[in-house]
Amino acid sequence: MVRLRPLRSADPAPVFVRRLVQLFVGLYLYGLGIALIVRGELGVAPWDVLTQGIAKQTGLGFGLITVITSGVVLLLWIPIRQKPGFGTLMNALLVGPFADLSLWLIPPGLDLWARVLMLFGGILVLAVATGLYIGAHFGPGPRDGLMTGLHRRTGWRIWIVRTGIELLVLGTGFLLGGNVGIGTLAFALLIGPLCGWTIPFFAVKRRADAATAPTTNRGGVPDRDIPHPATGAAPVQA
Repeated sequence: MVRLRPLRSADPAPVFVRRLVQLFVGLYLYGLGIALIVRGELGVAPWDVLTQGIAKQTGLGFGLITVITSGVVLLLWIPIRQKPGFGTLMNALLVGPFADLSLWLIPPGLDLWARVLMLFGGILVLAVATGLYIGAHFGPGPRDGLMTGLHRRTGWRIWIVRTGIELLVLGTGFLLGGNVGIGTLAFALLIGPLCGWTIPFFAVKRRADAATAPTTNRGGVPDRDIPHPATGAAPVQA
């Protein structure tokens, strides 16, 4: 059974409220960013390639598959003894529906110039969303926690764990019919550097950080909440 870290805080009420607002805004923007990249139709992030492939084979909706996949990934936290936070569960439950809502609002089949703008706009939105929800200190997303949990349990370097998982889901998604293209490469090259800026920029300064200063990074984000501490790279999907 995956045990949830208790939702409590020593922060003053305004700081705690800001963290909650920042978490939910970040999760909404994450769904929007995914939708923009999908509607760009130039290739999507590895986990979304898998989602598209499963959708093509099953006929299920994009958002529903995202939620189901998050649930399966959370089950994989059990053997590596990774403990989810409130933000982890909200990520698993809300990013898929937010992506579906945004996909409903954004029409497919636009002109190439518009799709290019949506691709790069989506990557930027995802980077901002990552900084917001990670910086709220409510725990990493399901896929991020799997990567960092495996890193902690096995001792393998983060980039090895990240690359191995992403190649696995990318290859599986491609075989199932997911959209791999220039957008997939652009995501891989840009999301890490962008999130290396957004994560510390949006990190909420907390009273608890002062007591744990040796285990936090320069942005004030606890190391356990950062998806890829060795590389500064961002989560592929919340």
